[in-house]
Amino acid sequence: MRFELSIVFVAGTTAELIKLAPVMRELQQLHEPFELWSTAQHVTGVAETLADLAIPAADLELVRSGATSHITKSLQVPPWMLRIAAYAVRNRRELRRRLRSGGSRGVVVVHGDTFSTVLGALLGRFLGARVAHVEAGLRTGSLRNPFPEEANRRIVAKLATIHFAPTEREVRNLKAERVRGEIIETGANTVVDALRLAEHEDVDVELPPVFGLVTLHRFELLRQAGQFEAILRTLAEHRHAVPLVMVAGKSERDRITELGLDPLFDADFRLIDKRPYAAFLPILVRAHFVVTDSGGLQEECAVLGIPCAVHRERTERYQGIGENVLLTRMDTAVLSSFLGDTEAYRRPSTLDRYEPSRIIASHLVGDL
Repeated sequence: MRFELSIVFVAGTTAELIKLAPVMRELQQLHEPFELWSTAQHVTGVAETLADLAIPAADLELVRSGATSHITKSLQVPPWMLRIAAYAVRNRRELRRRLRSGGSRGVVVVHGDTFSTVLGALLGRFLGARVAHVEAGLRTGSLRNPFPEEANRRIVAKLATIHFAPTEREVRNLKAERVRGEIIETGANTVVDALRLAEHEDVDVELPPVFGLVTLHRFELLRQAGQFEAILRTLAEHRHAVPLVMVAGKSERDRITELGLDPLFDADFRLIDKRPYAAFLPILVRAHFVVTDSGGLQEECAVLGIPCAVHRERTERYQGIGENVLLTRMDTAVLSSFLGDTEAYRRPSTLDRYEPSRIIASHLVGDL
């Protein structure tokens, strides 16, 4: 029996939308209906991201229109979560009706480790649906590093009944925790499907023929003035060997100015504006090497074979470690060594080896 609607994606950040979009496209090709419910954790750039990915706007906003704001500070999180909880309680019959309109209990799909991931999983359980977690099983082994992402992942693992794990390592993590339900290994994260498309997209900014890409945006790093200044000064020391391009949003730019570090930047160490992720990916695939504090970019570089230094104490992702990815553990001497010989870390791309979104979509359809 075929159901009209039994799959609902709950997401609220641009990163989630980017990594869920390939799964949605696979469902569209299978002519399987689904809905997207937005938590509005991010507001800025969401419409542009959806348009770039050819995904329709959200079918349902879980935050009352006019009450949305881009969540950037921890103090904004509790009232935002309470608004969504209140909406769900008030509208539970309608939400349950929409989810079960095809005749099944339905599947709520969430991604990653954000507060929206936890909210979506809780909502799915509240509505009596199965919960599918994409990018399940990632662990650093420390609840405090990174926080709250590690805690969010563990919470969702208790709520989900379908766990889409990128690699065998994540499968082992989930089995060790004795999670309930099915564990499906997808071979990679769904971002590889987005990267495959990005290879053929145009870049919207003028770039040097050869350049190193820098992204440093995590709150944990920005609030540590000494660490943030040290990495920028280390990068500046190496900028004449290969020009550097740093993608920076308002919070990074404000912090640079606050610390008096604007003089570090010049024609060989450029700041460019942060852009929607769909516009960022074509820049990434053209980079000669990457320095980042993002675990997501670590994974993407691992697939692309691009040399990548991850400037963090810990990472929940192990793709590329010991190959093209170096974890600096916040040691600028390690970073400096990497910058002095990035070619030693280059590896062949394995992008065409994986199709995780197809695996996920096929399983979701078969689960109805």
